[in-house]
Amino acid sequence: MRRRSFVSGLAGTAAGLGLAGAAAPATALAAAATAPATGWSASPGWSAVPVPDARPGARLYGVAAAGPRLAWAVGVEGLSNVGEGTAVALRWDGAAWSRTDLGPLASSGPLTSVTCADSRTAWAVGAGGLLLAWDGTTWRKTPYPGQGESGTTVTDVAATADGRAWASGRHDGRARVLHWDGRRWRWCAPLPDAAAPTPGHVHVTPGGEVWVYGEVIARWDGAWTVIPRTTGIRATVSGLLPVAHDDIWLTGYGYGIGGPPGKPPGVHFEHWDGTQWSPVKGPYSVGLLSSVSGDPQGRPDRITGWDFWDQKRSHYLRWDGTSWVSERGPEMPETALMTDLTRIPGTFAYWSVGTTSFYAGTTARMHIERLG
Repeated sequence: MRRRSFVSGLAGTAAGLGLAGAAAPATALAAAATAPATGWSASPGWSAVPVPDARPGARLYGVAAAGPRLAWAVGVEGLSNVGEGTAVALRWDGAAWSRTDLGPLASSGPLTSVTCADSRTAWAVGAGGLLLAWDGTTWRKTPYPGQGESGTTVTDVAATADGRAWASGRHDGRARVLHWDGRRWRWCAPLPDAAAPTPGHVHVTPGGEVWVYGEVIARWDGAWTVIPRTTGIRATVSGLLPVAHDDIWLTGYGYGIGGPPGKPPGVHFEHWDGTQWSPVKGPYSVGLLSSVSGDPQGRPDRITGWDFWDQKRSHYLRWDGTSWVSERGPEMPETALMTDLTRIPGTFAYWSVGTTSFYAGTTARMHIERLG
């Protein structure tokens, strides 16, 4: 339902994988969320959904849903080996995905994260610490303390049903979270370690706990609790699902000594039991896991991934109550790399977004799949 910063390094082939104002109450958003859906029929499994045209070198990095008839997806188009491309924001109205107007913001580089806990509020984060709010018609910059200053940035954003929102980032040179209380943004106290790296992502549990993760993993509840970081070599954390303080799932990918040139990444999948991280055996080991999502109660549900040995189909992991099992997407004529997924509130359905090529140039297209 947010980000993904891990995809910003996507380039080359699989062997060189470097592998998202106010709270904006909006009549248009509310109307879209409740309008009847037409012109599209679901299938019982994962299926590809048409996306708007975009310039070559296009990817979607984040997705969020307010309901069956309103969702958002953000990313980039025109990405090349020498340029960051321009931002793209799509909206689902119950029948089709369409582009939303970004105006001059489209020249600001990729949007990497989006969130919309309800039909009235949408936030997005982009390159360079850009923080956007939807005003019912278009996206607008949202000011926050220290915006544009050296040592201040935001990396991800997550909204909650009570109208609040949280963003991971950095301020005054320290790792922190930024909090929207419904009226204004303010920075919370920094992590206790002054040298703590900037967290790449933020996650809010159904119970309201705020977690940041990436090169640091920590919980904020008015004070910080830091969880020891997994020790994988060259490992990148792409997803975190805190079910309880002694039950946390972590996803990502990593390279062994001597990587990555000449070798694909290996799946990084671990579980925290309150004392230590333990490796989890998944259906495949060569590739990556890019996002993890819980059910409405915050329990394990689904994970997006990419299987090195089966690149023409997206690969998902589904929790069956005791273990993670494979779930495949539709067969594609090209690579299917999904970067983020989100449950559609009030349903058992999911949106998943990504790209069709590892190459930053002309071949990459936006790709969206839906479950159910």
